[in-house]
Amino acid sequence: MNPADNPELQTALAAVRQAAIVCRSVQASISTDALEKKDKSPVTVADFASQALICRQLQAAFPNDRVIGEEGADELRSAEGAAFLTQVHQQCTSVGVECTPDEVCDWIDRGRLTEYQPRFWTLDPIDGTKGFLRKDQYAISLALIVDGKITLGILGCPNIPVRSDEPDGARGVLAWGVAGQGSWMQPLDDPDSEPARLSVTSTEQPSEARFCESVESGHSSHDWSGQIASTLQITREPFRIDSQCKYLAVARGDADIYLRLPTRKGYQEKIWDHAGGVILVTEAGGQVTDITGIPPEFHHGSTLAANQGMVVTNGHFHQQVVDAVGQHAPA
Repeated sequence: MNPADNPELQTALAAVRQAAIVCRSVQASISTDALEKKDKSPVTVADFASQALICRQLQAAFPNDRVIGEEGADELRSAEGAAFLTQVHQQCTSVGVECTPDEVCDWIDRGRLTEYQPRFWTLDPIDGTKGFLRKDQYAISLALIVDGKITLGILGCPNIPVRSDEPDGARGVLAWGVAGQGSWMQPLDDPDSEPARLSVTSTEQPSEARFCESVESGHSSHDWSGQIASTLQITREPFRIDSQCKYLAVARGDADIYLRLPTRKGYQEKIWDHAGGVILVTEAGGQVTDITGIPPEFHHGSTLAANQGMVVTNGHFHQQVVDAVGQHAPA
């Protein structure tokens, strides 16, 4: 498909690509000393700069559109946040954006919408803090919601291998899904390249499936994930990756299943943690519901208030996975 035929998609791709440049720059500057001190300031700077740059481009192209984002600029406007603001402003100007610190804050605050509207964008400027700080995987997620439906979604994954079969090859992927038009991917650093269509695996038996899990996750046969895997007779080594890159992993066939199990009763998932990835998987032929089998609902502002967790599969055995999740759900 040609993004030039879709103004929203063209603008959103350009915005995510620009934000990825800054995120890469900030991540490259993380020192071993900062990691040892568990200093999260680099991801904070990248979070704010990424949101500012993306909201800036959305505002210029679609001035009436609002954004439900993860960040607000109150911290940056305070005396305590002055040093952070200086760094965020420097990152924005490093990609050729002429602006003042106040403008940076205003762009960030474009993402402070919390209530549902008939048309809005949702943004996670950096999804996957642990992966980012580890100089590993993270994602920039952006999606457009119209009348409660995802019309397009983008995942910018600056560190993921362009080719799954070449893990040591070129890195950085821009992937997107458009309602009714499929899911696509191209190298982040080659915007003029022909996009490749994404497709989930053809695996038909859950026992042959591969789970997608976070890098640091590990389950025993006694915990919820382990019990689900045992019921489905899954024995393959999981595909480990952080952030919404897990959605991309399912969409392009690196894995067959991704589970986001509720961490506690009453927790409501944030829409920016899922919207970009959901349409990527569904347009690649997969299926996404919550753990009870209900499709994700984007009518409730900043949260998926009607849903519990998330079940993402290639679509061939989705109900079997949902049933296994329910069978072992904590009382």
